[in-house]
Amino acid sequence: MVEDEDAALSRQCLDRHIPDLTTLQAEIAAWNTARNNLSHKIDWQFTTADARTKLNRLYPVIDD
Repeated sequence: MVEDEDAALSRQCLDRHIPDLTTLQAEIAAWNTARNNLSHKIDWQFTTADARTKLNRLYPVIDD
């Protein structure tokens, strides 16, 4: 999830020359506010069942 947000920040905000730290901080703050207002949701598609199938040695099924 963090990598997705970092990639979006790079594409949407940091894809140009920014002259100084103050401007950079202002640009990132504005981008962050706009991004938070969108309420962007992550569509998690890798379920626990998928993990148990694909990563069975890391997620063993315990029989009682």
